[in-house]
Order: sequence, then structure tokens, then C-alpha cells
Amino acid sequence: MEVKLLAYTSNPDILCAEIACICYQSIKETEEEKLALLSNIIKKGHLSIIEHVNFTFLIEGISRVASHQLVRHRMASYTQQSLRYTKAEDFNLPKSLQDNFEVKFYMNSLYSLYNSLIEKGVKKEDARYILPNAVTSDIVVTMNARELRHFFELRLDVSAQAEIRELAKKMLEEVKKVTKVLFSDLYEG
Repeated sequence: MEVKLLAYTSNPDILCAEIACICYQSIKETEEEKLALLSNIIKKGHLSIIEHVNFTFLIEGISRVASHQLVRHRMASYTQQSLRYTKAEDFNLPKSLQDNFEVKFYMNSLYSLYNSLIEKGVKKEDARYILPNAVTSDIVVTMNARELRHFFELRLDVSAQAEIRELAKKMLEEVKKVTKVLFSDLYEG
């Protein structure tokens, strides 16, 4: 699975800090003062101010199992690769199944059948019905910072399923490259 931050609101920390200054009628002159205010407000849980910045990710090679978990986060926008019009190319298995001969045999058999059906003239939109949830696709996701924090809090938890946790870690790594405060208190481990 590959994750790339495609776009984001410029200067997300500073914009949120300036919104906080408006909300609290507070004057902060330096960047350091603004970031300190933002950090304090996040600690207090006043998160409406961070809804004004967005982050857009390209996620490649995610299984349908994980994408179904991802789209449960409703305060986001999604555009997923259509297997109605594009051909399924690969599958993603959890570590517990990767070395299982039977699983790999049946997965490869399903893909062979899928490809055979398409070659025989069956529409991709119909042939896809035999594909397992392990089939991969690409998806573009846009979330505001508040929903992204919520996503991280749920999906970085050790009880989260491994693939969605891996996705959350990669997304967090990406946003930490462009922010100083918004996600600094979240644990990547």
C-alpha cells in the first residue's frame, strides 16, 4: 500500500491558529505564540477551529476490506477506483494468510477465473462479483483536520485491524511533514 499527500490547505497550523485568535479575540504576533495557542486549544478539545483545513491523500493498493472501514468515516470525501470499468489487478492479504498455500491457490484461481470471464466477453462489472474482499483498488480521500484526528485516534489503536492501522500510520507520517502542531500529540506506534 502506498500513501501520498496530494494536496493540503497551505500553512494549516498558522491558519488554524489565526482562526483561534478570531474565536478568542486574542492577538498573537509571532508564529511561536500562534502555535502555542493552537496547541493549547487542541489540548482543551476545542476542535472546531481545525475543521477549516483539509488534507487530500492518494491511497494505492488498499484492499476492499480496509477501504470499507475507511469510508465509514463519514466526514470525508472519497473517490475510489471503479472495478466496474477498470480491471482488478492484485490482492492484499494480512500477514496471517500470506504464507498459506491454500489461500494463495484459491486467490490465484479466482483471479484466473475473473480474467477468463472477461476474455469470454463478460463485462468487468459482472465478472467482479467473484472477486474476494482482498482485491486492491486505489482511492482518493479528503478529510478536514478534525476528522483526520478522529480517524487517527480510532485507527492507530492497537485493536484496529492491521491494514487500516498501517494506512493510518502512513497518513499520519505524511501530515506530520507539513504541520507542526495539528497532529504532534498523536502517537504513531
